[in-house]
Amino acid sequence: MIYGGRDPGIIVQGATGKQGVFHIGLMNAYAREVGGQGVVAGVTPGRGGQEVHGVPVYDSMREAMENHDASVSVIFVPAAAACDSVMEAAHAGCDLVVAITEHIPVHDTMKAVEYARLHGASVIGPNSPGLLSPGEVKLGIMPAHLFSPGSVGVVSRSGTLTYEVVDELSRAGIGQSTVVGIGGDPVIGQTFVDVLARFEDDPQTKAVVLIGEVGGNLEEEGVSFTDLPVVAYIAGVSAPPEKRMGHAGAIIEGGEGDARSKIRRLRELGVPVASRPSEIPELIKEML
Repeated sequence: MIYGGRDPGIIVQGATGKQGVFHIGLMNAYAREVGGQGVVAGVTPGRGGQEVHGVPVYDSMREAMENHDASVSVIFVPAAAACDSVMEAAHAGCDLVVAITEHIPVHDTMKAVEYARLHGASVIGPNSPGLLSPGEVKLGIMPAHLFSPGSVGVVSRSGTLTYEVVDELSRAGIGQSTVVGIGGDPVIGQTFVDVLARFEDDPQTKAVVLIGEVGGNLEEEGVSFTDLPVVAYIAGVSAPPEKRMGHAGAIIEGGEGDARSKIRRLRELGVPVASRPSEIPELIKEML
């Protein structure tokens, strides 16, 4: 995994909610499959002493961290409390905070991400499907059965497109090193620049698939700061100007951030851009 160690202890915040319970089960099923430790503790204020799938639940991150060797938090907390949960995890000493929660107010995200940075924690998300290193660890909600171990990293703003691209790669016999969903909100923690820098330092990763969408210029920034071979796919070629498409961050304003101009700039930077996900495996094979 490009964040932290190979087999980190995981704490789930929002452990007793519907999503927390469901995904603790799936994350730990994957951990058993690959021989990892998985989710070691859960946190829900007022629910300390309970268990979820055999995982002990605590009232606070501080208690959970005192009782377990963990470095990662995965957050399934409702939007109104998610900002506090990110900050609580960072303050308690987590190295990585994965925020699955969507609809977090932008100002809350700005505050939480900066607080985490000051405490030495990296934030993936919010509005993220998480991170998965095939054969090692699953953090979040990605469907593990689509993934296969290998040397191609994937970094994406879109959850469902990530799954489609990973499936195309696996079917073509191209395994993945680590797959990161950075989230689709206007303000996020780890950007393409941050994740691509991690891939550069990862000896397992030989090439990267970058999945972008309309809005902003994060994709171009990321490609400009890496020497790794990159293949890109940009969603939203038909997206109309000034209309928000799906993700809160996917909006074209002032002639900036539309898919065609984004694709043009990426190609000017020497990046092959697929016109459909099914083209990505062949482009990767040509680069490797």
